[in-house]
Amino acid sequence: MNFITKLIDFINGIIWSNNILVALLIGTAIYFTLKTNFMQFRLFKHMLKSVWNKEDEGKGVSSFESFCLGTACRIGAGNIAGVVAAISVGGPGSIFWMWLVALLGCSTSFIESTLSVIYRKKDPNGEFEGGTPWILEKKLNKRWIGVFYAIASIICYIGAIQVMSNSVTESFESAFHINKFALAGFLAVAVALTIFGKRNKIINVLNKIVPFMALLYIGVVLIVILKNATLVPLVIKNIFYQAFGGEQIIGGALGGIIMQGVKRGLFSNEAGTGNSNYAAAIADVKHPAKQGLVQAFGVFVDTIVICTATALVVLLAGDQGDLTGMVLFQESLKSHIGWIGIPFTSITIFLFSFSTILGVTFFGRNALSFISKNSILNIGYKILIIVMVFQGGIQENQTVWTLADLGLGLMAIINIGCILPISKDAIDSLKDYEKNFLNQGKHKNVLENLAEEK
Repeated sequence: MNFITKLIDFINGIIWSNNILVALLIGTAIYFTLKTNFMQFRLFKHMLKSVWNKEDEGKGVSSFESFCLGTACRIGAGNIAGVVAAISVGGPGSIFWMWLVALLGCSTSFIESTLSVIYRKKDPNGEFEGGTPWILEKKLNKRWIGVFYAIASIICYIGAIQVMSNSVTESFESAFHINKFALAGFLAVAVALTIFGKRNKIINVLNKIVPFMALLYIGVVLIVILKNATLVPLVIKNIFYQAFGGEQIIGGALGGIIMQGVKRGLFSNEAGTGNSNYAAAIADVKHPAKQGLVQAFGVFVDTIVICTATALVVLLAGDQGDLTGMVLFQESLKSHIGWIGIPFTSITIFLFSFSTILGVTFFGRNALSFISKNSILNIGYKILIIVMVFQGGIQENQTVWTLADLGLGLMAIINIGCILPISKDAIDSLKDYEKNFLNQGKHKNVLENLAEEK
């Protein structure tokens, strides 16, 4: 076991420590931004409309439902802890680079999500399924790589579930002094009641949780902003000033500021990893580009909205001494809204983490269905999820977490390698969407024709 742990750490070191993956994701995002003619800026209004517009949808999973599913996986405890870490290490300037990465990453999310709709298929029940594994199989005739990607997905999700569960129990134990064992048991039961049931039960639950938690969080942050309205322009100005080094430009500090923002932005919105592909593929839409726009908007919401909200809470609070991590956020919020800031943080962590657990469980189930349709295997997977929720709630397993890092890294490498050579299919889809849907208002189902042509 010690050898396996060392091997995992060695591979993770190659993927993550040398910034190979960061460079790959950033380079891909810039390339797709140019190839799509800056679609995330030109079509922002349509990105927003696509989430709720039902004119070009069928009777299955809606764009809004797929948006909630994709957003549930993007928004997690990292939207608080990750942002606070970026500020603690890289200062306020890291937020600018986080914004830039997110805006560029919208194009990557568009490409991968559009391709997942073009190359999806229907399962025996007549419901859509798809994602990077299906693209690898249908377009590139590489099923074995698709299976490898699916396995990496499941490994990543199991690790993420454990960490999310641990975030919930630690937060509630700190705020309310509730026993971790009891909290872990409650969370495991709540997850079990949701994942054992109809296929779309997870989607139905997330449709309620995701909008509520986002509006609740943003609502509280708006109160903070209004209370500190005169300071907001100064904070924004300082973010831009520090983004390019500020007083610390000497001594290589600028590079550290940039990398903190870049890494946190990439790891938060996950554009390029293929995660959102599972959500995009199940939407019953008449044009694949619509789901590309929907998932691109999800990247915007995750980083530009939620992560910025976290950053403002911390930066508007001023100097909090040597505090770091979640404690820094809690104390910052407490300075704005009083003692209620502590329990509010715990409730927020619960909503963010619970929605992520449900979302990645759904994604993992899709990945497993690509490998095998065996019903017993599916039940075993659900039981494993519940066990990991309970175990993670009691104590975080570092080995499982490093496995999750490995899984996510492999997912990103395979996904980028998959979508880059066939990105023209998604770009052509965008051109067709702009010509026939946006400019002329024609609403016809072009999916079958696109799939046949490709």
